[in-house]
Amino acid sequence: MDLGIKEKLALVSGSTAGIGMATARALANDGASVIINGRSEAAVAAAIEILQPQVSGNLLGFAGDLAKPETIDRLAAQYPKVDILVNNLGIFEPAEFADISDQDWYRFFEVNVMSGIRLSRLYLPGMKEQNWGRIIFVSSESAVQIPAEMIHYGMTKTAQLAVARGMAESLAGTGITVNSVLPGPTRSRGVVDFVNQLAKDEGKSFEQFEQEFFEKVRPSSLIQRFAAPDEVASMIAYLCSSLASATTGAAVRADGGVVRAVV
Repeated sequence: MDLGIKEKLALVSGSTAGIGMATARALANDGASVIINGRSEAAVAAAIEILQPQVSGNLLGFAGDLAKPETIDRLAAQYPKVDILVNNLGIFEPAEFADISDQDWYRFFEVNVMSGIRLSRLYLPGMKEQNWGRIIFVSSESAVQIPAEMIHYGMTKTAQLAVARGMAESLAGTGITVNSVLPGPTRSRGVVDFVNQLAKDEGKSFEQFEQEFFEKVRPSSLIQRFAAPDEVASMIAYLCSSLASATTGAAVRADGGVVRAVV
């Protein structure tokens, strides 16, 4: 399927692994030029080395923590305009509500929400000039089913939905779309590392832990497994395409059926 993005430039924040890397691969596979972002030069270079033989599009790089305003300024100098922005950068960390400090609430909001706000604010003027653009916020099923073990994370994911919908409302009648994607439990690098450690601590294999997780923690999942990053990335790539021009202001689920809702 031709997504109609062969001459587009995309930025995927946090794209050296997991959903971000899979999204970069999907976009570049359809001919887009994609800026790979990670915190270090080494991580960005390693990701490009992995991805370049797999894709037809050009891969560019930008190293830096996009949760920091000064890094956004440096990005603007190097890449002043993009056609497609995927706000994927994010962190998660289980914690008891009573143990979440003010500093942690602000840290999660800064990384998960403000990074996407600042990047959108940077690139929206250029999209308006050409009357075409795609902005995606990679949210989570945790935005609508707040996890008791990660309330601060869930809060930031809900905030992303509000920002994306509000932006889409402000862009009514233009060729720019803004959407959110809600992945469910996914085999991202962070999740795999986290699960492997928990499984090791409990003397279990990854597969045993996965089975128990979906029996007890996410029993509403219809696929009863962690999704692969590529399964989420295919939805993101479609929403970035010219084919998705009638989809905007939407919160699109790629959650494996975890959310018990029909709309």
